[in-house]
Amino acid sequence: MASMRDIKRRRSSIQGTQQITKAMKLVSTVKLQRARAAAEKSQYYFDSMYRTVGSILSRVGHIEHRYLTPGDSERKAVVVITSNRGLAGGYNSNVVKLITRNDALKKEDLDVYTIGNKGREAFARHGYTIREDLPDIIEDPLYSEVNDLTARLLKSYENGEVGEIYLAYTFFKNTVSQEPRLLKLLPVEPLDQDGDGFVDSVMNFEPEDVEAIDMIIPKYISSLIYGGLKEAIASENGARMQAMDNATSNAEEMIDKLSLQYNRARQGSITQELTEIIAGSEAIG
Repeated sequence: MASMRDIKRRRSSIQGTQQITKAMKLVSTVKLQRARAAAEKSQYYFDSMYRTVGSILSRVGHIEHRYLTPGDSERKAVVVITSNRGLAGGYNSNVVKLITRNDALKKEDLDVYTIGNKGREAFARHGYTIREDLPDIIEDPLYSEVNDLTARLLKSYENGEVGEIYLAYTFFKNTVSQEPRLLKLLPVEPLDQDGDGFVDSVMNFEPEDVEAIDMIIPKYISSLIYGGLKEAIASENGARMQAMDNATSNAEEMIDKLSLQYNRARQGSITQELTEIIAGSEAIG
């Protein structure tokens, strides 16, 4: 059985950790409020852009365009959004598993664009090819930075270096639930006509359809990546708040158990001292 000193020292250590987890929970709560508001503002534009471009393509029928057909290369690119810091439960690992456990995304044929240090560390550990590492974007996403990333992705696609491009991020459902998602960016796929009611619709372009798609698709991809960043930031803070809340509760349970052990050990020590005093008195008497 551990000594009273050891129990007291361990209890003090856990109490110190509990203070840290409480503080981190409060910080995450404040950040979550701001991030959630930003995610909600961008979500409508994110969803509208995705549905609008998909519906346009479903109305026009077959168009010969490089952004609408798979490239010749077998290689694929994926933009993976994670966090720069840990202590967020399974937030980062869940996004990484979307890629590492996907049979369609083979490690030897994949270029990974990591946004967030945790993603870079995980994919480097698994032996993936990291094409670019962009940890600063997740701290304060700017649309201009996303545009630059989109331009590099499109250049790689147009040069035949990759044949498909994906986005892996975490969708913010609510404070306690976040859903990792894998979204195909290129080639752009039309929405299901039957499900969205575009069977009899006709789409005309001004200027020509190829020129219009050249202008629309880069904005489409930038919008999806930017929206994914906003969702990911809200998800990260929600996951960290929940993880720190669980850690604080677990620390409280451990402190209660250690306090009980300490009181029992202290009571045992007092009983032993009393027994020794009584036995000594009887021996003198």
